[in-house]
Amino acid sequence: MKVAYDPRTDTLSVVCRDGATVTESDEDKPGVILDHDEAGNLVSVEILDASKRVTDARPVDFQTIG
Repeated sequence: MKVAYDPRTDTLSVVCRDGATVTESDEDKPGVILDHDEAGNLVSVEILDASKRVTDARPVDFQTIG
């Protein structure tokens, strides 16, 4: 999984399946784009205007539970 924040475009991207081909994109909510592969699996999530939607997009805390 990759998480990237681009301050130039104020976009936060979460890539769940690196290297997967995106065949469909849906704007689930305004400014939240979900990308899917041909089987309908979630590939990535893109959040536009991230600084308005996320408390602080720069630091990332990752946890594995279980």
